[in-house]
Amino acid sequence: MILVTGGAGYIGSHLVKRLQDQNKEVVVFDNFEKGHRWAVKDVQVVEGDLRNEKDIDYAFENYKIDEVYHFAAFSLVGESMTEPNKYFNNNICGTLNLLKNMQKHKCRYIVFSSTAAVYGEPEKVPITENQPKNPTNIYGQSKLMIEDILNWYSKLDIIRYVALRYFNAAGAYYDGSIGEAHEPETHLIPLVLETALGKRDQLYVYGNDYPTKDGTAVRDYIHVMDLIDAHILAMKWMKENEKSDVFNLGNGQGFTVLEVIKTAEKVTSKKINYEVVERRPGDPAVLIASSKKAEEVLNWHPQNKELEKIISDAWKWHKNKDKNVLGG
Repeated sequence: MILVTGGAGYIGSHLVKRLQDQNKEVVVFDNFEKGHRWAVKDVQVVEGDLRNEKDIDYAFENYKIDEVYHFAAFSLVGESMTEPNKYFNNNICGTLNLLKNMQKHKCRYIVFSSTAAVYGEPEKVPITENQPKNPTNIYGQSKLMIEDILNWYSKLDIIRYVALRYFNAAGAYYDGSIGEAHEPETHLIPLVLETALGKRDQLYVYGNDYPTKDGTAVRDYIHVMDLIDAHILAMKWMKENEKSDVFNLGNGQGFTVLEVIKTAEKVTSKKINYEVVERRPGDPAVLIASSKKAEEVLNWHPQNKELEKIISDAWKWHKNKDKNVLGG
């Protein structure tokens, strides 16, 4: 049995659906504070909070769990800087309760959803796993602290883990049945597509004076389904080799904000209104991952690297989002 914490969230729900398509037995653990019931309507669910040890204990007592994929976390960068206690308490204490139950029930394998935010301002791009980790926000710091905790549990031979540091996940399930939905929405591609749909009057572009080809910030967008494939390969590699490790997951190429907008206009056949405003403090000019290690060790090779494909799949979801959500 596979446990997916935060399995009703964006990336977690895509993993759950892919595992179900592979006829795997899955149980979702989620408190639905951020997750969506419509995303896991055909899945076994334990509704609970990792901060409540009794809730996660119930899941392990009632299901024979062999593998854990751990997505459950608060992840808004801005909020993490105004409510640090909330982020440290939820992300770290919740993980400790999970690890305690894994040890108690002799469950050894966990794939952890980490983030590129552990690096902070990159020294150079593309970013490799051995670059210095200097988070510039509490969210990234909490994830880095969890990586350190997992490393100690692995050294003590309690668990084996893989931490996946990913960049900008985007896109949707290939059939358009589930996709990205945050409240509030802060991610560029959904914001662009909501503008195309008329749900927003215009999009804000934060800065056009960066040292990039068109002056707007460059980011690495990875299709959510490529991300999911990496999680499954990571679990397989870990179990076969009894090793722990960390891997970046990215597209390996960067796209500017204006390139995202122009590509979305092509995909949607709609004009997307935007206004250039001041830069946001702390936004780096360029963030691009090196995923060479994941490609070589995990044999992971992204299948959806074209920006047009990523946006097209996201558009398929966003056009029918209200119908899918209401039907769920």
